[in-house]
Amino acid sequence: MDINNYIRDLCSAVRVAAPSIASASTAKKNAALSAIADGLHHDCAAILDANAADLAAAAENGVPSTMLDRLRLDEKRINGICDALRELCTLADPIGSGERWVRPNGLCISCICVPMGVVGMIYEARPNVTVDAAALCLKTGNAVVLRGGKEAIATNRALVASMKASLVSVGINPDVIGLVERTEREGVSAMLTARGLLDVVIPRGGAGLIRTVVENARVPVIETGAGNCHLYVDESADLEMAVKVAINAKASRPSVCNAVETMLVHTAAAEQFLPAFARAAKEYAIELRGCPRTCAILPDALPADERDWETEYNDYILAIRVIDTLDDAIAHINRYNTGHSEAIITTSRAVAARFQANVDAAAVYVNASTRFTDGGEFGFGAEIGISTQKLHARGPMGLRALTTQKYLVEGDGQVR
Repeated sequence: MDINNYIRDLCSAVRVAAPSIASASTAKKNAALSAIADGLHHDCAAILDANAADLAAAAENGVPSTMLDRLRLDEKRINGICDALRELCTLADPIGSGERWVRPNGLCISCICVPMGVVGMIYEARPNVTVDAAALCLKTGNAVVLRGGKEAIATNRALVASMKASLVSVGINPDVIGLVERTEREGVSAMLTARGLLDVVIPRGGAGLIRTVVENARVPVIETGAGNCHLYVDESADLEMAVKVAINAKASRPSVCNAVETMLVHTAAAEQFLPAFARAAKEYAIELRGCPRTCAILPDALPADERDWETEYNDYILAIRVIDTLDDAIAHINRYNTGHSEAIITTSRAVAARFQANVDAAAVYVNASTRFTDGGEFGFGAEIGISTQKLHARGPMGLRALTTQKYLVEGDGQVR
């Protein structure tokens, strides 16, 4: 079958099934999430076998080790996914919530949260997103069409098969979750033009994927962003804290979008801080690329150029620049960042306040790692993505970000 017809048939089937979840009670949606958690736990061995096949194929095709980490599932990660599903059950259902007021003419107006409808999710080879996206959509009464990276296709098939079986067990049409099982790139284009079948598309992945979606979509898009994130070490910083936070922000999981890619260091702190950081970085084999002043302090650092300030490495590579003032740090960040997550280490409340007020990003941290920009860490249970745009949603997108609003108006014969 032609890929365009395949995508339209899949989206149509999901749209037909959508009322099954849109009309479900909170109790029934929570029962579905709980059943999915139990099902994934039960099917763990089969899912891991599928994931092993994906990993082997990806390694054979030369996928970098940091990208393999995104693809990899193990029992601990599956248990974490199941825990997130159960946490979602405890969170308030936004559907139907809102506010109510009465106009002078007696009209009673309510503005309530309602599902978006059918969400198209386009993402790279991160199997956890398959479950996170489906679960968040189900909790908010949305149906979902999932198009993951080709490297994870076997894993995604196993995950979706498990979730669909769980939906059947609680009486929800399993077609509210659709998986694009064909991996041609043209399938993405077909989704982006599926007006009337998809209500919104959410891309999640690297800059190239997001740019393709934003530039070619005829369906509304919520743009989630690549993460060229920064850490600024102020002249007043607690340097021991700065080393600890910087190592975590760079090395705890360098392949994710909330990892730091560039570190800015005030000139007054550089002579003491940079050697201490470099010693800690050796344990993780982090490649350091520095400006001339950085290289003068750290002779082993490679010279950085303009491309380094612009790059999301997704790897054990860190660009470092020594700067003279807080304003220089803010200017650098606002020039090169992607609007994701930025951090400062400082003991000055005044400096922290200026940094948070003037840095343009979805999340701005003081004395903490950018790695906390995550739906689970923010108390949302999970996230469907981290929005770096400014309309509809910004930052980690939890349940409420997957709703739109409806006005309910009641009268007793009013005319205008």
